[in-house]
Amino acid sequence: MGKVQELAKMIDHSILHPTHTDEDLRKQCEVAKKYKVASVCVKPYAVKQAVEFLKGTEVKVGCVIGFPHGNSATAVKLFETKTACCDGATEIDMVINIAKAIASDWEYVENEIQAITDVCHQHNAIVKVIFETDYVTKTEDKIRLCEICTKVGADFVKTSTGYGYVKQANGDFNYQGATVDDIELMRKHSGTKVQVKSAGGVRSLDDLLKMKAAGATRSGATATEVILKEAVKRFGDE
Repeated sequence: MGKVQELAKMIDHSILHPTHTDEDLRKQCEVAKKYKVASVCVKPYAVKQAVEFLKGTEVKVGCVIGFPHGNSATAVKLFETKTACCDGATEIDMVINIAKAIASDWEYVENEIQAITDVCHQHNAIVKVIFETDYVTKTEDKIRLCEICTKVGADFVKTSTGYGYVKQANGDFNYQGATVDDIELMRKHSGTKVQVKSAGGVRSLDDLLKMKAAGATRSGATATEVILKEAVKRFGDE
């Protein structure tokens, strides 16, 4: 596998903005097909359509659960997960209950991640657990989440949704998303069977390469075409 294709297989092409229409979904699935990325990551109602658009390709369909703030009851997240899997999703990106993690209610957090992981595996789907590191900021909390994900058999730990907006000093709302420090921390404290996904703020080839070097094996991206066009220029059409 050439360098460009190796990088493409790191990318989960995100089609998650609230304003994305069915036509936007179709167009973005075409981008995913063109570059042969690992997967698309879509909104729950869009799974069936994405499966249809990507039929006959190697691009997998992933779905977000409890997105973007993780506040749904566990039973609702489980129903959403089962529905997505039955609709054809083979990858699930779930948001933890952020407030429960911040409050150190680890029993709740672990039980929820365990339940969703079990459902995913029953349906032969993998699960990526989103910490939302713009909100869960304490190092010890991130480490605990890595330990929980390792214990329950989650497939990936993931930094962010890309929608964890925090009020900045100037009054604007923005997010940081994935950082090299967080990827290194998550890689260090997760088991060898748990992979790491960066998400949020990965907008350039250099961003992607930094995340790869830090230990990420997948990355969410909306700027997929920009990233991979730059990769072709830099590494050749491989």
